[in-house]
Amino acid sequence: MGRGRSEIKRIENPTQRQSTFYKRRDGLFKKARELAVLCDADLLLLLFSASGKLYHFLSPTVPSVKEFVERYEATTHTKVWADIRQERRAELEKVGNMCDLLEKQLRFMTVDDGEQYTVPSLEALEHNLEAAMRKVRCEKDRKIGGEISYLQNIIRGRQEERYGLCDKIAHAQTLKDVECGSTSLSNGLDLKLGFN
Repeated sequence: MGRGRSEIKRIENPTQRQSTFYKRRDGLFKKARELAVLCDADLLLLLFSASGKLYHFLSPTVPSVKEFVERYEATTHTKVWADIRQERRAELEKVGNMCDLLEKQLRFMTVDDGEQYTVPSLEALEHNLEAAMRKVRCEKDRKIGGEISYLQNIIRGRQEERYGLCDKIAHAQTLKDVECGSTSLSNGLDLKLGFN
């Protein structure tokens, strides 16, 4: 008597789902090994778990994944690696252009005593240096303004603290004066009324 067929649907219990994944993964890899050995087939099996972990099997007759993928590209006339290569080439070209531009600007901003410069190139250098100085001054002014604002806030906070302490002292002095004033007032009344 064989097992009954189970309905193929997502397993809701995470522990049971993980256990089933490992059992079926092992079975799948076993079948892949058997197919590669029995039929002398070149085989690449890639499997990602739900957590993103990669499991792979490569038949012993295949030297590397890269060569296997290149064979696939040649057979199907599709490019798997092309997009990545093109992106990297474009990025390298962009970085190379940026380096060339920065080197050119750096060379342009340094004046070599041994080299002969034309008046227009010196004027362009002067213009670039003035623009750089404006940027530096602007950034310096912004930093100084930020520091001044920060220090003004500290001063304002200390002044408020001082005013609060002055108010407390004045209030305490008023209370003291009221207490002393009531005793001196009663002494003054006593003297005038002749009780002493």
